[in-house]
Amino acid sequence: MGIRKFNNRIKKFKENELFQDEMLKHTETYLEYIQGITHGFSYAPFVAVEKKLDFSTYVPEGFGTGDCIVIGGSTLYVIDFKYGKGVPVSAEENPQMKLALGAYLEYGFLHNIEHVQMVVVQPRLFSDASEYKIPLQELLDWGEEIKPIARKAFEGEGEFVPGEHCKFCKAKVTCRARADQFTALDDFKQMKPPLISDEEVGAILEKGEHIASWIKALKDHVLKESLKGKEITGWKVVAGRGSRSYVDLDKAFQHLTISGIDEAVLYDRVPLTVAKLEKELGAKEYRSLLEEPGHVQKSPGKPTLAPTSDKREAVTNDVDAKDDFQ
Repeated sequence: MGIRKFNNRIKKFKENELFQDEMLKHTETYLEYIQGITHGFSYAPFVAVEKKLDFSTYVPEGFGTGDCIVIGGSTLYVIDFKYGKGVPVSAEENPQMKLALGAYLEYGFLHNIEHVQMVVVQPRLFSDASEYKIPLQELLDWGEEIKPIARKAFEGEGEFVPGEHCKFCKAKVTCRARADQFTALDDFKQMKPPLISDEEVGAILEKGEHIASWIKALKDHVLKESLKGKEITGWKVVAGRGSRSYVDLDKAFQHLTISGIDEAVLYDRVPLTVAKLEKELGAKEYRSLLEEPGHVQKSPGKPTLAPTSDKREAVTNDVDAKDDFQ
């Protein structure tokens, strides 16, 4: 691609109303990761970008798109770029990433592949990529295990199994199996007063976390349907709290200064936070100018609850004796 054509493409991207400058910085992180792999070989490895992959051998009508596929030595790399920051994604034991089976089916007959490395690059959340490397045979065995399950699902058979995966399902709000899971609170009626045990507290909290997420999804669904004109028993849409904004900011402030208001009253001069400054400078320049010279100190985050499946190390505080009496 010529330089002029490339620059025109970049210009077109920037003119899109959804474009943000930070996009270029984060995609640069993704590109640098790929370059780190490809430049590690003494020869040019095979690289495919945005490749449609067919894994219908294992999942009926199954297909997906590989963001970047690299084959070098005896390793197949399947690299997924995730720009979102709402849901952290790990490559480890990730079923979506294991559908790298499609990449093996596409290129395996041309290359002597022994290992598969699945990678998730999520730069808006993590500075390091999530990597998970397994022997090819382990991946193939997993593919055989899911074959009968995928066939049942495709044919509309089997049982509905609510879980974390539900958040990606189009029917997550109105699925009866999921609703039954959250409305089945009778399990806790057998608890004996006056106090519940720590085990019971954990069980209630776990169910409550999922209920909160489900209730939010239900509210969003009811709002959307009500705005379409549907009547949902017990609910209606009303106007929320309004907001105020300037008709013309420059004219408004000019009028204020002419009226004798000091400009110092009209503006705040606030230094950028570390996170915002890193976004402005880019990760590399931020590290070289601030972190490495020691201008930034890192403090541990505020203690927060997480399920035991979370990979972060558990923390505890020394308990003061007086806390036990409060």
